[in-house]
Amino acid sequence: MASQAMVTSRPLVALAGNPNTGKSTLFNRLTGSRVRVGNYPGVTTDRRSGLLQIEVREPLELLDVPGTYSLVSRSAEEQVAIDALLGLGKNRRPDLVIVCVDATQLLRNLYLVLQLQEMGLRLLVALTMVDEAGDLLPPPSYLEAALGCRVIPVAVPREIGVSDLIEGIETELSTPSPEPRWCFGPSAKLRMDLDAVLPHLPADWPQLEALALWALMSIDSGDELANIPEDLRLSVRNRERPGLEIDDEVIEARYRWLDREIGPLLRGHPPRTWTGRVDRVLLHPVWGFAAFILVMFLLFQSLFSWSDPVITGIERLFASGGMGLAAVLGPGILTDFLVDGVIGGVGSVLVFLPQILLLFFFLGLMEDSGYLARIAYLMDRIMRTMKLHGRAFVPLLSGFACAIPAIMATRTMERRRDRLLTMMVVPLMTCSARLPVYTLIIASLFPPTLVWGFIPIQPALMVGMYLFSVTTALLAAWVLSKTVLQAGESALILELPPYRLPRIKDVVNMMWERARYFLSEAGTMILVCTIVLWALLSFPKHPYVDEPGLVVSATSDVTLQRHRQGEALRRSYGGQLGRFLEPVIAPLGFDWKIGIGLIGAFAAREVFVSTMGIVYNVGSEANEKSTTLREAIRGETRADGKPLYTPLTGLSLLIFFALACQCLSTLAVVRRETGSLRWTGFLLFYMSSLAWISSFAVYQGGRLLGFG
Repeated sequence: MASQAMVTSRPLVALAGNPNTGKSTLFNRLTGSRVRVGNYPGVTTDRRSGLLQIEVREPLELLDVPGTYSLVSRSAEEQVAIDALLGLGKNRRPDLVIVCVDATQLLRNLYLVLQLQEMGLRLLVALTMVDEAGDLLPPPSYLEAALGCRVIPVAVPREIGVSDLIEGIETELSTPSPEPRWCFGPSAKLRMDLDAVLPHLPADWPQLEALALWALMSIDSGDELANIPEDLRLSVRNRERPGLEIDDEVIEARYRWLDREIGPLLRGHPPRTWTGRVDRVLLHPVWGFAAFILVMFLLFQSLFSWSDPVITGIERLFASGGMGLAAVLGPGILTDFLVDGVIGGVGSVLVFLPQILLLFFFLGLMEDSGYLARIAYLMDRIMRTMKLHGRAFVPLLSGFACAIPAIMATRTMERRRDRLLTMMVVPLMTCSARLPVYTLIIASLFPPTLVWGFIPIQPALMVGMYLFSVTTALLAAWVLSKTVLQAGESALILELPPYRLPRIKDVVNMMWERARYFLSEAGTMILVCTIVLWALLSFPKHPYVDEPGLVVSATSDVTLQRHRQGEALRRSYGGQLGRFLEPVIAPLGFDWKIGIGLIGAFAAREVFVSTMGIVYNVGSEANEKSTTLREAIRGETRADGKPLYTPLTGLSLLIFFALACQCLSTLAVVRRETGSLRWTGFLLFYMSSLAWISSFAVYQGGRLLGFG
């Protein structure tokens, strides 16, 4: 454990508090920043800093740290908050901590204040939500006398108390800190535990006994905290007294003091009749789920259908722009690079924006209104049976539209393990990019007949693929939670905030933040990967020689162009790689031509269709509804004259596409969100292996049963 960082000349002020107490709103007001705020616990997931201008002195550095209910970490975000507040690792210990305390939940919020006082930190309490507490709020002077620190009421949206808070910050930094009223007195048994760990703490740390108590409770919490030396861990875990007894003694002592000193000051509970009446419907076991299904239907419809015209417009815009540039530059390698590599790559990035913006617009509305917390509450019991978190439901549902915004939506989950588990299974959901592939395969290889005389086979297969993806995702989550992502049971600790009207400005700011992140971070990687894939499918260049006997007429220029385009693809590095992969995919019923299609599909799954159009000389403009492409697929034969594509081959290909991670964009976003190549590689490996094994079982099992 590192001691305090070197003190710099600029004072450091930290904003702390429970989740959803208005820290980020206050930070934005004091610094002029545009940090994301929301009516949802856990909005801030990292420490942010800005400058606070004070007239009588130099600017202060202000930190907005993630919300935490205590100094015992349960999540990565709480660890960030603890490191920032206590000055652990390379962090600098704050000169002043402004603790945001929800005036409507005084006793629960003041628990953190007592912990910070134990650590010897200089505190200033910003009493937020005072407009909602109304006349039930005790006078701030009474609270100041009870706590031994300054208390200032604020309501940032109404500009209440902001100037008083700025004056209070200046006063606290320039005057001696008062002695806090709260002081914890350990029992004789706890004193023995503290004495055992004190030698393992840095000698220059203030409030050593409080830090020893924090180490005892934090290491026993079950999470592997950073910045803890191994000898300190061993000294804590080898003691005879169980950690549960320590928790009971310390937690009960703090709440007894709050009940005795603060409880008599309270004037009752603030009325939340509006929230209570709405919750009687939205949290009802029947009507709550009915309302939830309706809201999710609107969200799904927006991602699936409402964004389609904008996506189509973006695709057409970049296609026409590429054609115009090609007409100006003429044929050549530079033209191909600019049109197919650069312009096509930028288009493949921007085409995700409509769904990303729509998803985060609806998430912003639900979050700011307070409804997103209710969704997590409703779904937690169901999701927990599959070893998923209640907050995982919205990302999983969003995965039906596109895995990119769905993976980004996992940020609402507090534990890194839960985020990782959700990210590892979101790509298994049937996204909209798989639909063209499913449509082409089903329409080409499965006749429009009825099963059992009344079930049309083609729609049944499409519905079956959706059910298959959901079942596989939940099973994968269960398996991963038992193997590579094991963790102890994590109860959903979630505050249900009062309902509020969404602040459109905050929602738009959040949408802009997410879009900017996607374009600057993930978009860059997607563009690079798209250009690399274009080069793989475009080089090497070979002089084209028409096949003997090929008759070309004035009316067959398009046919000749398609034939040449297909030949160039087959001779490319991608085509050679497809032939190289043939022994690997042959047991699945695939040949090298399908291998080329699978390589092209890494740009985006739907590219499989146009790639197959080039392979079969139909043209890159072919889509899943192309009759010519369907006929070419049906007519393809093996060396022995037997049809290559049979219903069994089609089913194997459907299973492969349902399970394989055929999307560079998804891998790029996972890399950015996890910050780890290891997890990105694991996702690619396990999904590809699962796809190969499942397709192998389907194809070879079908052949053994006589369906080949």
